[in-house]
Amino acid sequence: MVQLMALTEEVLSAILKTIDEGIHVVNTEGKTIFYNEVAARHDGMDVKEVQGKHLLDAFPSLTGNSSTLLRVIKTGKPIYNQTQVYVNMHGKQIDTINTTLPILVDKEIIGAVEIAKDYSRMKQLAESLLDLQRNVNKTSKKNTSKNVKYTLDDLKSVNPAFLSTKDEADRLAKSDSPILVYGESGTGKELFVQGIHHASHRNNSPFIAQNCAAIPETLLESILFGTAKGSYTGAVERKGLFELADGGTLFLDELHTMPIELQAKLLRVLEDGMVRRVGSSQNICVDVRVIAAMNVHPNMALQSQKLRSDLYYRLNVFTFSLLPLRERKEDIKLLTQYFIEFFNKTLQKRISGVEWKVEGVFMNHPWPGNVRELKHTIEYMMNVCDDEILRIKDLPIMMKQLAAGNENSENKLSLRKNVEELEKQLIKTALDQSAGNIKQAARLLEIPRQTLQYKIKKLRE
Repeated sequence: MVQLMALTEEVLSAILKTIDEGIHVVNTEGKTIFYNEVAARHDGMDVKEVQGKHLLDAFPSLTGNSSTLLRVIKTGKPIYNQTQVYVNMHGKQIDTINTTLPILVDKEIIGAVEIAKDYSRMKQLAESLLDLQRNVNKTSKKNTSKNVKYTLDDLKSVNPAFLSTKDEADRLAKSDSPILVYGESGTGKELFVQGIHHASHRNNSPFIAQNCAAIPETLLESILFGTAKGSYTGAVERKGLFELADGGTLFLDELHTMPIELQAKLLRVLEDGMVRRVGSSQNICVDVRVIAAMNVHPNMALQSQKLRSDLYYRLNVFTFSLLPLRERKEDIKLLTQYFIEFFNKTLQKRISGVEWKVEGVFMNHPWPGNVRELKHTIEYMMNVCDDEILRIKDLPIMMKQLAAGNENSENKLSLRKNVEELEKQLIKTALDQSAGNIKQAARLLEIPRQTLQYKIKKLRE
């Protein structure tokens, strides 16, 4: 048993060492019992300097309250995606984003594990992107409409409700009021928003898009509002996206993933048109139209408290809901042909259309990925097709399986096929019971002998 436990620990340790995240495990006394190389690189330490030592000895700037690991041991409650700034034993400041979880055995806490990401590196990347965006704005100042690739005309549809939404968007594009767009993933929200910007009087000013998902609050705050020199170690004066989008449009995608505290700061900018860089006391006036989008219904986001009600009512001046593809089936044929023509040009092919069986599959498919899924499906089929039309054999494997499943399901309900199968089984049973005597089998089946001979002949063909 002892040998088995040692082997298990050895295997577990080997697995944890291969994970490309910083892993730090402490026992209930706060002593490190596992610390991998990735965590050591993040912390500017050597594994030997931390392994087996108390957490506060290796990181003297931390306390029982500021350490996420020690807090989880004390409270037993997990902590998700929290930034932590501390100084290691060599005096180097470290920035990480941690998810810290209690380790429970029989409902008793025996330690805590922390998975850490290098926040310093993430900040550098974000700042590099902001610098790149600023340089792009400088070089394209004379024609910043180049930031926008799509217009409302690029939204292809024959659906009356969708066409009405496009017409309304074109009319309201002239306003400076904020806009909220709701639509499932793949319905074309960014294309729609770019179309609004292009139709507005801001079309010669910047269009900047930022996805709010999976970005820690402090990093997203500095991306949006900029930083003042000295706001943190190494920080310089840097414009945020609001300043870079001055005079134009700022598109915030997946707004409901933005931390609630940061939503309050966004609301203040919408109310007074002033931004304050992180670490600064000075307000900067900006003229930016904010368009936000969500892939969950606003009511659901409000009920789950992922969206502040006051921010929602401020953004809800103009609201657009983009229909999913399954609710505008008349567009499937139109979009299919549109994407075929598009990929004919890019792939240098001459595909004329799809066979009727593929049309049937497309019309019956629920398209959970909406227009994006249809586009990628056509792209795949165009790449593998060696004919002049797209056929069932060219479908992606998952869709081919679904199509086969649907066909089998339909066959099970076929009256003709089921009657044929039943008749075959009854004839076989009658022949078995009569030892192959046709006359006797016909009597058992209560049909003429000639009829039975005909049916046997058909079964053998």
